[in-house]
Amino acid sequence: MPDSTPSSPSEPPAAAPHRVVVLALDGVYPFEMSIPFRIFGTAEDREGRPLYEVVTCGLDSGPVRTSSDFSISLEHGREAVATAGTLVVPPFTCGPDGREEWLSDELADALALLPPDARIVSICSASYVLAAAGLLDGRPATTHWNEADDFQRTFPRVKVDANVLFIDDGRVLTAAGVAAGVDLCLHLLRRDHGSEVANRVARLCVVPPWREGGQAQYIERPVPEPTDTTTAATRAWALERLDRPLPLAELAAHARMSVRTFCRRFRDEVGVPPGQWLVQQRVKHALRLLETTDLSVDRVAAESGFGTAVSMRQHLASVVGVSPTAYRHTFRALARA
Repeated sequence: MPDSTPSSPSEPPAAAPHRVVVLALDGVYPFEMSIPFRIFGTAEDREGRPLYEVVTCGLDSGPVRTSSDFSISLEHGREAVATAGTLVVPPFTCGPDGREEWLSDELADALALLPPDARIVSICSASYVLAAAGLLDGRPATTHWNEADDFQRTFPRVKVDANVLFIDDGRVLTAAGVAAGVDLCLHLLRRDHGSEVANRVARLCVVPPWREGGQAQYIERPVPEPTDTTTAATRAWALERLDRPLPLAELAAHARMSVRTFCRRFRDEVGVPPGQWLVQQRVKHALRLLETTDLSVDRVAAESGFGTAVSMRQHLASVVGVSPTAYRHTFRALARA
């Protein structure tokens, strides 16, 4: 007798993982090459299913020389580029002086295989490849701060910004030097799947979910003489008073400097203006209170110096992409897990 029990509707099949293809070119830097696999390869949904498939390829399968004292063997050649949802190009040494040829005919042919709706990402000086291919013409882009002037001279049609860690211009994304590739990959996680996934991956990889400031704080600058007046004491003083307004004139007075001198010295030492640094510290303090206390959102806003919950929500949304309440719930769920 046929079974008359109504069958339960079958669940829709899980979406196929987004494919990230890493194009390792001759002379590739091993650390930057490994960033996409470490970040995207760690991302899972709530059921523990991988959200990304990461594949590394070369222009041809087989061994590829790295910038270090070893080579790597790749199973995939350029044909893998045609399957990419996101293509990542890590930096590499190029010719005897590092700049002989950024876009060979073989590399141009490989890039031409990229699907029209796929994203393309450069890390550090691999932005030269994207620019040489015409992918950055008229676009904002970044690269390592030490290369920025040369990059701008070489590619005048690119809108170079050397003060940021990465730039997301939709389909085309560029990261600054080395570890900024981590920041950009986490940003893409956040863009694709939200802050919860990105924060979980960041914690598993023991890296911050986002870094404050930009490349300016890493640019070489003369170290002040020990006898020079610094802003360190004023920064420490301000951190103890985040719950109150801290106008620029008051900060400068505490440092016993004019406002102009204080702003110049502060930027030289920290890499960002005093106002931007202060907002960053208020955000960090607010997140710490949300993680470790049961204070109301209004109270956290007051303790952090934002004045109102509305102001704090706006600043947190621009940094972590979620509301204070959602951040607290997500953090505590991760802590329980």
